[in-house]
Amino acid sequence: MRVRPVLRMCARCVTRQVTGRRPGWGCGPVIHLAVVSAKRVRKTPEERIGEIERAAIKLIAERGYNGISLKDVADEVGMSQPGLLHYVGTKEGLLSLLITDVYDSSGTPADFMGSGLPGSDPDALSFPAYLRFLVRHNAAQPQMVQLFLMLYIESVNPSHPLHEYYRNRPENIWEHYSRYPWRIPTEVGPWDPNMRPYLRRVIEAMDGVQMRWLCVPPVDLYDEWLAFERMIFPSPLWDGYR
Repeated sequence: MRVRPVLRMCARCVTRQVTGRRPGWGCGPVIHLAVVSAKRVRKTPEERIGEIERAAIKLIAERGYNGISLKDVADEVGMSQPGLLHYVGTKEGLLSLLITDVYDSSGTPADFMGSGLPGSDPDALSFPAYLRFLVRHNAAQPQMVQLFLMLYIESVNPSHPLHEYYRNRPENIWEHYSRYPWRIPTEVGPWDPNMRPYLRRVIEAMDGVQMRWLCVPPVDLYDEWLAFERMIFPSPLWDGYR
């Protein structure tokens, strides 16, 4: 809302215009303040959801899931709590939006295959190369990684709404990655079941490296991952498959 000054004549000036008589000393224009409402721009549902996601990521990363309320998120966005509920339904719905629709939907093998990076050729898809792609992707979104790890720690409690999600996460990752035609050493054998131990170590190392990355003093996430990559995918077995 903005205020616009509007010049209007006083009553004596109006009298002068009508009668031709001179008004008294000090007569002049009178300034009236007219309130002019700025045109309200209606945001699209996609824009609103984006604002909600960014606000929730920021607050949960700072305070944890149990340290915030939907009202906190609504206040951060600048909307009413009923308005927020229109988009997320419940607090658990907000978590599902953040993890399923944001965290899990980016940095995928499909994204890597479309990147044009070395090792991304669908006919010679490199698993270690994809993991380097994923690390770089996560390095560009530290707040989202912090949120993910914060929720991971809190989900140890069986009553946490994401307890089942994190408990089933290794198996879900295995099933998702198993859909892709990875090129692996013949000595390792077929992907299923021989790569299960590799993937377990990848998940454990990735979570640990990211946790260390967010601590003080920080480490370089990508460089730190390369050190673990050499241990998980050692030479000479994995030479030519990275």
